[in-house]
Amino acid sequence: MNRASVYSPYQTRKPIFSINFVSKISTLSSSSSSLQTIPNSHATSISNPLYQFLPQTQNPNNIVSIICSALKQQSHHHLSHLQNDLKPLLPHLGGQEISRVLLRFQSEYSSALIFFNWVRTGLGLRLTTQNYCIALHILACSKKFPQAMTLLCELLQLVRDGDAAQKDDIFHSLVVCAEDCNWDPVIFDMLIKAYVKAGMIRDGFICFKKTLEVGFVPSVIACNCLMNGLARLNCLDQCWEVYEDMGRIGIHPNVYTFNILTNVLCKDGDVEKVNAFLDKMEEEGFDPDIVTYNTLISSYCRKGRLGDAFYLYKIMFRRGVMPDLVSYTALMHGLCKQGNVREAHQLFHRMVHRGYYPDIVSYNTLISGYCNEGKLPECKSLLYEMIKNGVYPDDFTCRVVIEGYGKEGKLLSAMNFIVELQKFQVSISRYIYDYLIVALCQENRPFAAKSLLERSSQDGYLPDLDIYNKLIESLCQSNNVTEAQVLKAEMVCKNIKPNLIIYKALINCLCLINRTVEGESFLKEMVESGVPPDTEICRSLIKGYCKERDVAKAESLLRFFATEFQVFDSESYNELIKIFCEDGDMTKLLELQDRMMKVGFSPNSLTFKYAIHGLWKTTRQEKDNLLLD
Repeated sequence: MNRASVYSPYQTRKPIFSINFVSKISTLSSSSSSLQTIPNSHATSISNPLYQFLPQTQNPNNIVSIICSALKQQSHHHLSHLQNDLKPLLPHLGGQEISRVLLRFQSEYSSALIFFNWVRTGLGLRLTTQNYCIALHILACSKKFPQAMTLLCELLQLVRDGDAAQKDDIFHSLVVCAEDCNWDPVIFDMLIKAYVKAGMIRDGFICFKKTLEVGFVPSVIACNCLMNGLARLNCLDQCWEVYEDMGRIGIHPNVYTFNILTNVLCKDGDVEKVNAFLDKMEEEGFDPDIVTYNTLISSYCRKGRLGDAFYLYKIMFRRGVMPDLVSYTALMHGLCKQGNVREAHQLFHRMVHRGYYPDIVSYNTLISGYCNEGKLPECKSLLYEMIKNGVYPDDFTCRVVIEGYGKEGKLLSAMNFIVELQKFQVSISRYIYDYLIVALCQENRPFAAKSLLERSSQDGYLPDLDIYNKLIESLCQSNNVTEAQVLKAEMVCKNIKPNLIIYKALINCLCLINRTVEGESFLKEMVESGVPPDTEICRSLIKGYCKERDVAKAESLLRFFATEFQVFDSESYNELIKIFCEDGDMTKLLELQDRMMKVGFSPNSLTFKYAIHGLWKTTRQEKDNLLLD
């Protein structure tokens, strides 16, 4: 991979172009030429010659002078009073007039800012992109960089949220406005950084390219900011492109540049390129610092190359770069990943011995390692140690330990552990309660899950629909339908609408325990609430009524499912056929089959099997009766 060589350091950055660069900027985008005219949609024309006969304070042609006169009095309150006096003239205050006022106060940033904020908040007028750009130039020239950055971020947000068809090119607008007012090239540095800050990394990259095209030389800080953003997005090729452009135009990299690029190479995964780049870094006179080493150690540990990681760890001491908390934690993570938790714990003690205080990440690394090995006593011991040292468990700590108990099948211990944590004022997250309730349901312990739900509700835990689904399903599977119905009523009171899963569990359970009529009442309820039933619900109800020998109701329901919901379930149909066959009444069987075929049911092989069995049973009974006669 070709990497750009690094040129000599620069001192003061001046734009390497004449001020007549607007013609050049117009070539960057065919759509941006429209930005050279100021949009003025909310102001009415002031070219009427009759205006000259009006008093000075009522002449729309004088609106700029009147406002400037008020501003020169250095009174924000005077502007507020002026608002009433200017009421007839305000419809004439448009983008052009606002820009003219701002330009008159280029050297007095405070007055310009007072006016800008008055127009934006006091008058509620919509400022144009050019109004913003002039204000930005004024602030940048006055070295008011924090205010300029705030305003720049606000402008980016407005442009990003605006109509896609009318989005302004902020870079172009800044360049155009530089023709009419004082300006400082630092504003273009700030624009690149503002794009990155707003998460608009690709726009920042485009802005960087435009900056180079018109002859600006960005600072190394802006380049580093952009490269860091690109690296976070995994736009690695663009990262190197920025670096190569830096070398081409003479921007000297610093140690931060090399650390960002080291991280980029680590993401690439090519260790040889990393080593070659470090050699190049040293040739340029930059010694790797703690960030460089930590980046490399973390990368080696992620890739399982612990030998290389510990080699760098030793090299750090030889070069006078002391490993820090990040270095030790990365090495501990690498050891735990390979199952060497005891060695990681020894390294932890070595770190403490050298004067470093473990943080939550260090403790979590070890606790996670022990949990993965099923060594829960060690986990608890570490957890108590961290609390004693003033480091309180976070959500990750609690989740890892609770899941560790779950893997070992020790859910009761997990619940006791939660009680212990609460004694230390440790907050228990929703995820942990969800995990335990689901795990208890999976172990067919719905009452323990329900008890945990009641206890956790006192801590502000609000179960969602999925948790109610699991609990009600688990209760119904153990035939505790009354408790399931209570839970359903509870969720309805909390404005959580029961879904198909809940209705299916309740109906199935009621039909199994010969309470099919109640099951059918839930069918009516779900249909009224807009939840369509499925095949399983049909099957449960038909089987329930057949089991109770209520064939008329079973047939009626089967017809209802077919006509209202187009549910044609062969298994339910055959269940009904089977009842008639067992009774041996072939006349009624054939009549039923005829009625069902008109609805849309078709007999299958099992239907014929039941019918044949019914005929055989009827024939045999007739023969037995003849023999008796």
